[in-house]
Amino acid sequence: MNKVILMGRLTRDPEVRYSTGENSLAIARFSIAVDRRFRRGQDGAEADFFNCTAFGKQGEFVEKYLKKGTKVLLSGRIQNDNYTNRDGQKVSSVQIIAEEIEFAESKNSSGRNEGNSEFQGRPSAPVSEGFMNLPDSGDDEGIPFTF
Repeated sequence: MNKVILMGRLTRDPEVRYSTGENSLAIARFSIAVDRRFRRGQDGAEADFFNCTAFGKQGEFVEKYLKKGTKVLLSGRIQNDNYTNRDGQKVSSVQIIAEEIEFAESKNSSGRNEGNSEFQGRPSAPVSEGFMNLPDSGDDEGIPFTF
């Protein structure tokens, strides 16, 4: 099984290009900084930096909503990129192929419009104190709990 889950901030604005051909595909490349859980010294928090790529609808989401500093939660897989450069040297690197991407903070925290619910086809609802406001249908029998 190859599954990775990361939460971090974009270190730069994403670079997005589209494949050529009849069915063009969005390809978004970006990098995130993920804070380590523990510190080694008094220097402050340490972070790891991961290069990520998102394809298709996820790539379009990245292009439309993400920018440098945006905190995201993503899941995907780790992929090795091994090749030989022009000098004949073997180069090995690792990248994260992002399969799911979500915002990891509210628009109040980051100063951005979340937009995530709009992208996934759900109507946007106003947010109050970190909770989504649900319409009052008057039918409380279907709710499995009471307040």
